[in-house]
Amino acid sequence: MARPIWSGSISFGLVSVPVKLFSATSPKEVRFHMLHDKDGARIQQKRVCSADGQEVPWEHIVKGFEISKGRYVTVAREELEAFNPRATKAIEIEDFVDLEQIDPIYYESTYYLVPDRGASKPYALLVEAMKKTGKVGVAKFVLRTKQYLCAVRPLGKALAVSTMLYADEVVSQDELEGLPESKPGERELKMAEQLIGSLESDFDIKKYKDDYREQVLALLERKAEGEEIVAAEPAEAPRGKVVNLMDALQKSLAAAKKGELREAEPDRGEVRRKPHPHHRAAARTARKRKSR
Repeated sequence: MARPIWSGSISFGLVSVPVKLFSATSPKEVRFHMLHDKDGARIQQKRVCSADGQEVPWEHIVKGFEISKGRYVTVAREELEAFNPRATKAIEIEDFVDLEQIDPIYYESTYYLVPDRGASKPYALLVEAMKKTGKVGVAKFVLRTKQYLCAVRPLGKALAVSTMLYADEVVSQDELEGLPESKPGERELKMAEQLIGSLESDFDIKKYKDDYREQVLALLERKAEGEEIVAAEPAEAPRGKVVNLMDALQKSLAAAKKGELREAEPDRGEVRRKPHPHHRAAARTARKRKSR
């Protein structure tokens, strides 16, 4: 059973609804530890002073901000704590906007809001009202010691809270070079629209798989069971090159009609059976992670 990571209230106007905050995502990633190749023991990382090479205990470590090459301004924890945002335990909606007005580039992490005891009725009212109006609430709240800008939106039966970046945290396109200045020709545009239409479908997140993670977990399981993997030489990815646009569009349309626009299955290498004395536990761990 999931545990709340924050509890407080969500408010709009004079209406306040007690809620609990839960993580809405659980990213899956294959994590590796650093080991000594000689004996398989874990590598320990130490905090070492770059000036004298001596290990430094935590009590003698301070935060420093680099103002120029090799020059730092140090700051004490107490000085930073004076600026910590006041933990109001409230998600205060300041504005309601259309969802399409918020570009996905601003989104960071997503959470679920669940009504606390006795708050189901006002919570359901807010969810339904936001669905009817098609609006998203823009709010601020404090999680741990940081104040977040966030978007509150209905998602199924729940309210979802997505933390957001501020305007100055998104790179301006004015800083990019090489963006096109001219518009495409009508003929090419029409064929590109046809190609997009031929690949159109309803979005279903379940059809997309993390092939890399699944292949790595399978590799780890096979190695833990005693197989030696002889990896094939990776094929060098072709470098991008300028193509005849019309020719590429025509060939793409023809391939799309035949259902041939599919990625080739990657070469996973040859396998040879070889006993391995130490990796049975790793096999069990890999199987557990794969089944999640």
